[in-house]
Amino acid sequence: MWYAIEGHDGPDVLAQRLAARPEHLARLTALRDDGRLLLAGPCPAIDAEDPGPAGFSGSIVIAEFDSLEDARAWADADPYVAAGVYARVDVRPFRKVLP
Repeated sequence: MWYAIEGHDGPDVLAQRLAARPEHLARLTALRDDGRLLLAGPCPAIDAEDPGPAGFSGSIVIAEFDSLEDARAWADADPYVAAGVYARVDVRPFRKVLP
């Protein structure tokens, strides 16, 4: 089943986000290579493709896992969690309808 994972950045964490990004992307690449990633990306903190020093408000990942518990365990092991980037992470089932 698909699960939506939404990480919400804490305040002033851009430096931590940038430092942990390579490890974060490696995990997403592994999901993609396994055919389990629907989409992933950051949410700019301002209305701009590149928010610069404003940074990001969080990230969204939609990926396939065997269970909600597996999705939560994957999210809990994210390098952004370990680096203190995410103040909160929400994980919930997702049903793809379109396209």
